[in-house]
Amino acid sequence: MTVVEIGGRQLKLSNLEKVLYPGAGFTKGQVIDYYHRIAPALLPHLRGRPLTLKRYPNGVDSQYFYEKQCPSHRPPWVQVAPVWSGHNKRTINFCLVEDVATLVWVANLASLELHTALHRAAGSTGSPEERWTPDMVVFDLDPGAPAAFGECAQVALWLREALDGLGLAGFPKASGSKGLQVYVPLNTPATYDETKAFARALAQVGERAHPKLVVSNMAKDLRTGKILIDWSQNDEHKTTVSVFSLRARPRPTVSAPLHWREVEAAAAGGPVPLIEADEAVRRFTDDGDLLAPLLELEQRLPAFG
Repeated sequence: MTVVEIGGRQLKLSNLEKVLYPGAGFTKGQVIDYYHRIAPALLPHLRGRPLTLKRYPNGVDSQYFYEKQCPSHRPPWVQVAPVWSGHNKRTINFCLVEDVATLVWVANLASLELHTALHRAAGSTGSPEERWTPDMVVFDLDPGAPAAFGECAQVALWLREALDGLGLAGFPKASGSKGLQVYVPLNTPATYDETKAFARALAQVGERAHPKLVVSNMAKDLRTGKILIDWSQNDEHKTTVSVFSLRARPRPTVSAPLHWREVEAAAAGGPVPLIEADEAVRRFTDDGDLLAPLLELEQRLPAFG
């Protein structure tokens, strides 16, 4: 057990030498160190968002579990967002990561992946009738083998062109796994009914424009060799892996922002940008947060459909 003080908070860190990524020899201590170093970039994207933990207590090669209810043994300074669950008929207190100490505490739980909602919980009453307000749209591009990242990049470029035609800017992010995501910041009044309808309609346009490459239907038997534009993530009950989150892959890859030029290169057959923890920190140091527009850029959904 190691006791540290972060931001005036005292934390007990455990099993720092435990290897969580056997293929890379990457330890729990290195996981915590990564999240501590990337905190200036990551925290603005986490603050106010209900967080679902994806915990790997024995590493990426062992069993994991999702945890929506913030652990009852949390320190008293860890904030929560009460959210009514109609399915469970109870209020779930999601963790809120508002500061570096909470981020390190979450990392110490071996929550390698951080999955957030597309809305913030500020002002939440947790009442059943409350409707969340998304502040972005996400298109999750998921390849069906033998399609791979290169084909995802081609679809991302089509999305960029389509969004540009609608007067909207989109921003790419590597999933840290097989695919990538394109985000459209809003930061203007919108509902999930509107964002989901918009995302689905645009996915269907892509399917009609490129029927051999794009599919909008979730059915797995339709996805072989194609890229699913998953519009269903735009839902108050869904989460998406956060920017700068680690992924539970053989190596400690990160769901990291990309330059569009990297997407263009991958679409033309160039290298797949698999970004690991140290590289993610270096890129933030050199380039800043390429997804900062998600926090500030105001755009309005067009009339669509």
